[in-house]
Amino acid sequence: MYAIRQSEFGAPEQLAYELVPDPAPGPRQALIEVRAAGVHLVDTVLRSGDTRGSVSPPRLPMTPGREVAGVVTGLGDEVDERWLGRRVVVHLGAGAGGGYAELAVADTAALHEIPEGAGYEAAVAMVGTGRMAMGILHHARLVPADVVLVNAAAGGIGNLLVQAAIRAGATVAGAAGGERKVERIRRSGAVAAVDYIAADWPHAVRAALGDRAVSVVFDGVGGAVGRAAFDLLGAGGRVVSFGWSAGEPLRFTSAELFERQLTAVVALGASITGIPDGLRGLEERALAELAAGRLLPAVQTFSLWDAAAAHTALEQRTATGKVVLVP
Repeated sequence: MYAIRQSEFGAPEQLAYELVPDPAPGPRQALIEVRAAGVHLVDTVLRSGDTRGSVSPPRLPMTPGREVAGVVTGLGDEVDERWLGRRVVVHLGAGAGGGYAELAVADTAALHEIPEGAGYEAAVAMVGTGRMAMGILHHARLVPADVVLVNAAAGGIGNLLVQAAIRAGATVAGAAGGERKVERIRRSGAVAAVDYIAADWPHAVRAALGDRAVSVVFDGVGGAVGRAAFDLLGAGGRVVSFGWSAGEPLRFTSAELFERQLTAVVALGASITGIPDGLRGLEERALAELAAGRLLPAVQTFSLWDAAAAHTALEQRTATGKVVLVP
């Protein structure tokens, strides 16, 4: 089979498209013919070998990728034969790899059947990015009276948060970098879509909302953009932070929270895995939302051999929606 292999840390060009031996499923495992493989911003950090964060670099050589969707074509011992030929999607695990390939092996306990009518790309988006969105929404506890500002609203998670907030009855504004992404937000039904590259973007949000203050900020950007969104919160508002694609986290003080009666939640790590029913439950919820047509992920696809371009798009923040590799 062909797979993406990485032998050294560094730039996207370290991702090589190579012919490698086919994997074999072990006990209680299935062999999956991959039709779609998810790409995550964390994958770019792992590829670079960056050790400044909480993610440890993997052992090399390796095949990246933790999310795959496809068809079960082989079974290991102790596996129910009903899985053979099924369309499935699976998150291989935070410390796992092997997804950027034509074939992948997964524990059958982690498999989900893809909902009828759903495509492979949408399913792989929901098993990873979708489960994260479900965890973030669990902490946000949206109500119809909320006024929501979503940063990076054209991204994989942001797009889902916009949809969910609108469905909850909230008033929603979205911010993203560049006109192409802003136009995508406009099409989503948000009452305001602003370009946070513009210096006066907070003023544009205020103008669109009139006399209504922001009550919820979803921020996965951090840095100056996250701080500007935080400053838009009205008294009693809450910020849900889940990353810092800008390179540094959103910064505020406990004194600010007290003075403005704000609530801050970090929706990462243990705050997600500790949710009742755990990650498996979040994956099931995300796929149920997809099956019901309530949440439809935006996806940008790249060919498997072009994984370096997919990583470049994520790092340069030109990607829209969930980035997916297609063998």
